Amino acid sequence: TMPKEPAVLRQNILDTTAAILACGIDPKKCFLFRQSLVPEHAELAWILGCLTNVPRLLRLPQWKMKRASQNSEGTVGLLTYPVLQAADILLYKSTRVPVGEDQVLHLELAQDIAHHFNKKYGEFFPVPKAILSEL
Repeated sequence: TMPKEPAVLRQNILDTTAAILACGIDPKKCFLFRQSLVPEHAELAWILGCLTNVPRLLRLPQWKMKRASQNSEGTVGLLTYPVLQAADILLYKSTRVPVGEDQVLHLELAQDIAHHFNKKYGEFFPVPKAILSEL
């Protein structure tokens, strides 16, 4: 949600990819792709954002904490980032999502959005369940 220098961003993408491969992820057994090249993430985030009310997003503790650290300023990107996370999950019709304790509320938002979408338009998205990790 913070602007990055294009050259730094490109290098970060390469470094992250190298780290993932170094951890033993086998690209022959899983899909490895750059999310920013898949326009459906942003497109679904827009649709879901149109179904999500602002007061719900303002209650998220991550928004409150990050906004406080930015001198009471907060960007729209920061506010709507949890909707993008929900789109990332729901786009692939994920049923189980590994999360840490700090992301449980964001997954609950994805669950609420899935319920709301399904109620309005018919059963389409599975409601994802959390797999809580120890770390």
